[in-house]
Amino acid sequence: MSLFQYDFMIRALIGALIIGLAAPSLGIYLVQRKLSLIGDGIGHVALTGVGIGLLMHRSPVIAAVVVAIIGAVGIELLRERGRTSGDMALALLFYGGIAGGVMLVGLSDSSSAALTSYLFGALTTTRTADLITIGVLGGLVLITMLLLRPALFAVCQDEEYARVSGLPVRTLNLILAVTTAVTVTIAMRTVGLLLISALMVIPVAAAQQFTRGFRATMTAAMLFGLLAAGSGLFVAAGLDTAPGASVVVLAIAIFLVVSAAVAVRHALHRRRTPPAATEPEPQEVVLR
Repeated sequence: MSLFQYDFMIRALIGALIIGLAAPSLGIYLVQRKLSLIGDGIGHVALTGVGIGLLMHRSPVIAAVVVAIIGAVGIELLRERGRTSGDMALALLFYGGIAGGVMLVGLSDSSSAALTSYLFGALTTTRTADLITIGVLGGLVLITMLLLRPALFAVCQDEEYARVSGLPVRTLNLILAVTTAVTVTIAMRTVGLLLISALMVIPVAAAQQFTRGFRATMTAAMLFGLLAAGSGLFVAAGLDTAPGASVVVLAIAIFLVVSAAVAVRHALHRRRTPPAATEPEPQEVVLR
């Protein structure tokens, strides 16, 4: 009997595939900007939003979205004005966010299981309303990343050149910050706040092993994200493991397989390619 005859598993699969497609499409820009860990920081801030929602008996997802966007925009503005370094900004996100979140969740008298579900995902509890939210916001993130690809790529490569070229650098940076916050929060039900950064980065790292060019890397990363999300959910259903952790483990497995395949291909290529002919060393002529 297939587990996917149940509605909750179908909703879980659809939600996982949406996140698996949207997260790498955003993550490739974060990797280009060397901000691979920013998803973790925003995830910690979103935990504060979850605590606020539980404490006020409001939707934790909506509260997390609002708080995460405020935190992401604030950090981006601080970084742009040079008042704090990138590492310091991430440290503020990490420690302040998780401390505030854990404290507020404790004050709300919620169970530890509720906190764990947001930290590590609870994909099989995805409701129809959650799926609609994931679909709408995930679709907006994906469309934004694809439509603004040339401009965002220019900003990620060289902000000064993009600014001289007339691009609205601040607006584009804020768009990246907001979409990162949105992606992190809608992924709470899939891979969890603490693991979403892995799904943003690992498929991109795998694609970079063999692709040439930004568009090809982005396409391959999105395909790897889909594969990791879908196969991870099947593994979780079959082995009764946490869906979020299973998705990330499968993403890491894809990265290792791709890296090994690329290494083998390079080794075979070197073996088949004859060594370049070397010119004979000139003989020393001795005049007698």
